[in-house]
Parts: sequence; structure tokens; C-alpha cells
Amino acid sequence: MAAQHISYTVPGMTSEDSEKVIALLQMRLHSLNDLALTLKHIHWNVVGPHFIAVHEMLDPQVEQVRSMIDDLAERISTLGGEPQGTPGVLVDQRDWKDYSLGRAEAIAHLGALDLVYTSIITDHRKAMDETETADPVTQDMLIEQLRGLELFQWFVRAHLESSGGKLSTGGARTETGAAGQATDQARNQP
Repeated sequence: MAAQHISYTVPGMTSEDSEKVIALLQMRLHSLNDLALTLKHIHWNVVGPHFIAVHEMLDPQVEQVRSMIDDLAERISTLGGEPQGTPGVLVDQRDWKDYSLGRAEAIAHLGALDLVYTSIITDHRKAMDETETADPVTQDMLIEQLRGLELFQWFVRAHLESSGGKLSTGGARTETGAAGQATDQARNQP
């Protein structure tokens, strides 16, 4: 992604630091826009005996993620940048593929969603680390967002953990692999 050149920023921050932070935030914006769409996709395509529990668990997550998106976009603007929120820009600039499951059982979607959250949280933590010196205000915002994202992943993982503490998605590298592992563990539990 080409860095945006800004004509002003917040007092006490250099334009160079702001441009770097804006670039980081833009990718977080893309990531969370994609997450909100993925959560709704799952909400619409989840089936099976745990349908209603997962269906109803996801809407509050969508609402909170959308609030995080708004915070990111407003921070980009505050720093003198121009938030890019169109689907075309998201698809053009992202470095990940679309969510890979369609209509599937709740446990399969939760397995795949665990990997989605792992990726988003990992990248959010990297952005948090990279803003520590240049922009502690942005870092604080990212920390607060991580608090919510990690909580949402815990909600998902509560469905994926065995009574012995084994996470069914452990070691999975793809969404479909995680979905399969979650489904297998669920079928093999007494």
C-alpha cells in the first residue's frame, strides 16, 4: 500500500510518523471490515443443533467490530489521512483470501472463525507494538480493541475446547482444516 502524504497531523507528531501509523491503521481497517462481513456471512450460513447459539452470539460481535472500524477510520482522519473503506480498495490491498466456508455446521464455522480471530489478533498486536513510541494514543485504542477481539475469540474457543482443556483447532493452518478438526473433536466427545 502506498503511503498517504499528509499536509497536517496532530500536534507533537511528525508527518512521517503519522504516515506510518496511518498505513498501519488502514490495514487494521481492512482487516476489521473483512471480519464484520465474515461474521455476518457465518451468521447467515450457520446450521445444525447449535445454530441459534452461534447465530445470536455473532450479532453483538458484528456491532462491536463495526464500532472499532469507525474508531480506526476516525483516527486515520485525525492524523490527517483519508480512510479507505470501499470494497474494491479492501480487496486490492489485503493480503489474505476470503473466508472459505459456506453453509456449514456451527462447530465447523467456529473452528474456522478461531483461525480468523488468531490472524486478526496477531496483526493487531504487531500494530500495537509498532505504535508504542510514535503514537501512544493509537496504541491505547488498539489495546482496547484487542481486549474486545480476544474476548470474542474466547467465546468462540469455549465451544472448541474439550473438558480436558484441548483446543480442537490446535495446529490447524487453514480454515477448512480447523473446521474439520473442530467437527471431528465434537463427534468424538462423549
